[in-house]
Amino acid sequence: MSKKITPTTLHTAKSKKKCCRKSIRCTSCPVVLHRLRKIDADEFTNKQFSKALKKARAA
Repeated sequence: MSKKITPTTLHTAKSKKKCCRKSIRCTSCPVVLHRLRKIDADEFTNKQFSKALKKARAA
């Protein structure tokens, strides 16, 4: 279920219904998407976005 999320698709990305709360969260987790939207990651370059995604997933 891990879908490729890019800065351009972040705004329209659908999250899962409930968070799985694993140590490394999946990319469709609502917590990860909320963290990325909170820091306005849709304006990042691909390199900056991949670093932000890695940080958001490692809770």
